[in-house]
Amino acid sequence: MGLTAGKIYQVVKAQHTTQGRGGAIIQVELRDIDSGNKLNERLRTDETVEKVYVKEKSLTYLYTDDETGNVVLMDSETYGQLDVPKPLFGESVVYLQDDMKVTVQLYDERPMSASVPHRVTCTVTEAAEPIKGIGATPHYKKVLLDNGLTIQVPAHILSGDKILVNTTDHSYISKLR
Repeated sequence: MGLTAGKIYQVVKAQHTTQGRGGAIIQVELRDIDSGNKLNERLRTDETVEKVYVKEKSLTYLYTDDETGNVVLMDSETYGQLDVPKPLFGESVVYLQDDMKVTVQLYDERPMSASVPHRVTCTVTEAAEPIKGIGATPHYKKVLLDNGLTIQVPAHILSGDKILVNTTDHSYISKLR
């Protein structure tokens, strides 16, 4: 087994499967908190793992330090700063915006994972103009957002529009007035 005693792992994905008479197993994708390395393990449902209890804290995004690759956050109560390694945000790191409230999970005051709000306002920077007069116009089109992401939006969305985006699946929610 690849798990090391005393190490802390974050569960990235888990899938419960039944294997006929062999009983049930849980296929888990884990991330080693210290190294950031991912590994896949199969755990029997009767195996015990110790759960560590993390403290969740809301912090404000200040900037990303290009030299260290860390995201610098501030505690609005104490004004203390916390450096969080960029990979702890996963794919949602592209949504970071000035003064955004983010959530960080801490264990022994060490950041374990971090997340942005589920809904974020983005500006459309590139969008094809809707074509008039053509019979079947597509209902959706791809647009480029100010954070570099390309997503599908309704055909009426134009360059410069502010839209609400679901950060968990990068989907369009609505246009803001």
